[in-house]
Amino acid sequence: MRTTRDRIRHAISFELLGLTLAIPLGAIGFGMHAADIGVVTVICATIATLWNYVYNLQFDRIMRYIRGTTHKTLAIRVLHALAFEGGLLVITLPVIALYLQIGLWQALMMDVAFALFYLIYAFIFNWIYDLVFPIPIEA
Repeated sequence: MRTTRDRIRHAISFELLGLTLAIPLGAIGFGMHAADIGVVTVICATIATLWNYVYNLQFDRIMRYIRGTTHKTLAIRVLHALAFEGGLLVITLPVIALYLQIGLWQALMMDVAFALFYLIYAFIFNWIYDLVFPIPIEA
């Protein structure tokens, strides 16, 4: 299992590199100023971090209440991931639309594009992170 220090290093490096990539790619891809995309991505990353904590805490409480355990089956993991992303979309969609002064449809397309970017990015980042900082062998 990873140490607290390692988890902090992972979270900070994940967010910093993600923003470093997402801001210029978003600006180019959507034809907007990098500063505007930067503000939106920093706000959305902050919301995602807070949502992650609140969502997972509540999901575990509900699972414990309903099932008596927080053990997740494959089906529950799929539900967990879809509900997390759906909730995050509902929260960030109006933020994107309001800040960039764009319609909900365009904001939805941006939100989905960022979600796909982060899905691929998270896979690659975590793979490389595990190679660079292998999980310590437990005694």
